[in-house]
Amino acid sequence: MTKVFVDPELCYGSGECVYRVPSVFTVADGFGAVKEGREDSGNDPQVREAAEKCPSQAIVLGGGTP
Repeated sequence: MTKVFVDPELCYGSGECVYRVPSVFTVADGFGAVKEGREDSGNDPQVREAAEKCPSQAIVLGGGTP
């Protein structure tokens, strides 16, 4: 499974991720975030598209930690 998270240093809260994949992303403190329990959703084609379309390029797929 590929991990997904939103880098809070890059996110400016456009909400594009939540609009595209509300089952995986949410808004927390005005910024995009991955819903609890959905961190392994990085292989989902919709999540990959959300990462590509993120205006701040804040969605990270793969290794690393939030």
